[in-house]
Amino acid sequence: MKVIMDLCVIPMGVGVSVSEYVVACHKILKKAGLKTQLHAYGTNIEGEWDEVMVAVKSCHETIHGMGAPRITTTIKMGTRIDRAQTMEDKITSVLDKEV
Repeated sequence: MKVIMDLCVIPMGVGVSVSEYVVACHKILKKAGLKTQLHAYGTNIEGEWDEVMVAVKSCHETIHGMGAPRITTTIKMGTRIDRAQTMEDKITSVLDKEV
């Protein structure tokens, strides 16, 4: 089953800047072959359910391995079975309706 996820992984106890952890997680998502789209407060991910979940787990394991004692993660995700839909489809649907 395909899923589109909005993922925000926040390492805690590592200081103010977390960009090195974001880079590490983004590399994991790309290596997993997932379609990603970075935004200011997270990453949109598109892929098969199990592959996305394995990658999110790997992000946690890697970030802990980098020294983050604690991580808080926010996930929003959606699935649909009536038709195929991509991240671009969702964005285009809104932009096409703008006046």
